[in-house]
Amino acid sequence: MNDATKMEVKEVLQVELAELRREHRDLDDAIAALQETHRADPLRLRRLKKQKLSLKDQISRIEDKLTPDIIA
Repeated sequence: MNDATKMEVKEVLQVELAELRREHRDLDDAIAALQETHRADPLRLRRLKKQKLSLKDQISRIEDKLTPDIIA
């Protein structure tokens, strides 16, 4: 890959990372709002939390791709 292609890939990953982080925050807000009602459907809460965890895993994978491996 040439330098221009590497930059494009990095930029795409950064945009994707920003979008996933936004979705993660939105889910966090939705979960908090449901929990405040004290009448939230436990199954719905569990699904939202599972989806949030999946997003966190995706975020971690992209961050790993963007962070160079440095041998200390």
